[in-house]
Amino acid sequence: MDDEKRISLRLPADLHARLADQAKHDRRSLNSEIVHLLEVALGSTGSPGGGSA
Repeated sequence: MDDEKRISLRLPADLHARLADQAKHDRRSLNSEIVHLLEVALGSTGSPGGGSA
């Protein structure tokens, strides 16, 4: 996907562990789990700029 951006992210070890456990439970990669959780939290619309009007 050409529309993806790569970032470096620092997480507390306990949060990383919680995310990794949830990703395993949901059968997702850690990256996919974080993206999913952010989309849910922000209300994904599939368009740039967010979903709130």
